[in-house]
Amino acid sequence: MQIFQEPSFQQWTELVQRPVIDQAPLHKTVSKILQQVKMKGDASVKSFSKKFDGFSPRKLLVTEKEIKDAERKISVELQQAILRAHQNITKFHTQQIEVTKKIETSEGVYCWRKSVPIQRVGFYIPGGSAPLFSTVLMLGIPAQILGCKQIVLSTPAGKDGQIHPAILYAASLVGVKEIYKAGGAQAIAAMAYGTESIAKVDKIFGPGNQYVTAAKQLVQLDGMAIDMPAGPSEVCIIADDTAVPAFIAADLLAQAEHGPDSQVMLVTNNHKIIDETAKELHIQVTQLERKTIAEKALENSKSILLKETDSIIAFVNQYAPEHLIIASDEPQQFVDGIVNAGSVFIGNYTPESAGDYASGTNHTLPTNGFAKSYSGVSVDSFVKKITYQQISRNGISKLGNTIIIMAEAEGLDAHANAVKIRLNKI
Repeated sequence: MQIFQEPSFQQWTELVQRPVIDQAPLHKTVSKILQQVKMKGDASVKSFSKKFDGFSPRKLLVTEKEIKDAERKISVELQQAILRAHQNITKFHTQQIEVTKKIETSEGVYCWRKSVPIQRVGFYIPGGSAPLFSTVLMLGIPAQILGCKQIVLSTPAGKDGQIHPAILYAASLVGVKEIYKAGGAQAIAAMAYGTESIAKVDKIFGPGNQYVTAAKQLVQLDGMAIDMPAGPSEVCIIADDTAVPAFIAADLLAQAEHGPDSQVMLVTNNHKIIDETAKELHIQVTQLERKTIAEKALENSKSILLKETDSIIAFVNQYAPEHLIIASDEPQQFVDGIVNAGSVFIGNYTPESAGDYASGTNHTLPTNGFAKSYSGVSVDSFVKKITYQQISRNGISKLGNTIIIMAEAEGLDAHANAVKIRLNKI
């Protein structure tokens, strides 16, 4: 990790930058994939699956037998862990449901807002070396709670034509019945435009590599709703002299192992923490199966020394991390000032991994600084907010003149007349 001691405010803009790739050739490649799937449907999905994943399924839809067989292919311990996580995530998300309240804004004028579930939603679940079955829970549980009518899940099969059984088990647990063997940009295209097998959805959710991310961005330009702009995973850790360097190193590596373009950041007021964390990183990274990936990510990462608490808070808010860990025995000195973060993990015994799996919060979060303006996935992500109003004869009599004056002031006579005609009737 690169070390920066007391960087000036002018340097912060550069320090908060994420690893940059050239988007032009990426978008060109992805655009071609999207167009091919749009024109040729299933045939293109299968062709690209063969090219990129090494397997071309005869049928894209996963069979009921494959789903049922998945349960016996995973250990009892993993099943129990998934069930425990399911319980916690359900408990947290159930409490987010908004109660409809009818408000009388003036006499005889009633207004209210109701949450209506999005009818057709699509989930993209990464497979390969890190099959994210936890994401199935994070997306499926709120969709199930809200009662989304149709859920389509797409995930790449391995070269053996199989989907990781934990993905199928988790999908079954949250009531997902339409599961397709398709990954990458071609899966996003299929859900965005529809194919012979895969139904067009109203909104697409889920993380993915740079091709999946680019595909989501491009289909959004065609009018498809997506959960949020998202890119490589990231974590920022605020640490003071009560932090535990071994914990810090473990948390940094937990994000670094996601991919070589992930970024991890340590911000502290104590140089000793930087030195001891560096030693721990050196020890712990050698023990990882994904060592090479983590080491590459660390090349994009930084340790920053800032002496003042206010400066630390200001820097972190400018960075706006996906995940923020406050490694301190007195975390509240930092917590209250944080306004830009996807999810915050408070105290030395709150690892970011808890939020990834089983504490109950959602791990689908904005990255790349988008935490300044976007929230993570919640039950609100799966609903549309529709407003309603109902006005009585007495209500329009009392409010009507206000509407007429405002409409005429804007030069919209028809608007005014829509009220006048009712008042004349009364």
